[in-house]
Amino acid sequence: MAETVEELTVTYEDGGIETVKELDKKVLTKGAWATVIYRYQDWNRAKEEYSPDKFTIRRYQKRDGEYQQKSKFNISSEKQAKEIISALEGWLAD
Repeated sequence: MAETVEELTVTYEDGGIETVKELDKKVLTKGAWATVIYRYQDWNRAKEEYSPDKFTIRRYQKRDGEYQQKSKFNISSEKQAKEIISALEGWLAD
């Protein structure tokens, strides 16, 4: 497990294939609790290609010097991502 926020990743390899490919990440909060949003792609074995971009928000708690994932929220589509952005922009404009 990761000792620093910078080491956290969603990259995952299975059988020599990178089945989850991290494209980018933004650290939203640091400290005893860290929040990170990732942009990633899943490997589709049947099509032998990566999926369109996906997004996930992960919360980690640091215990005994290492970060452990405590929760996650997967943004299921580009449409949902845009709706989240729109809602936040509307609220923050008030």
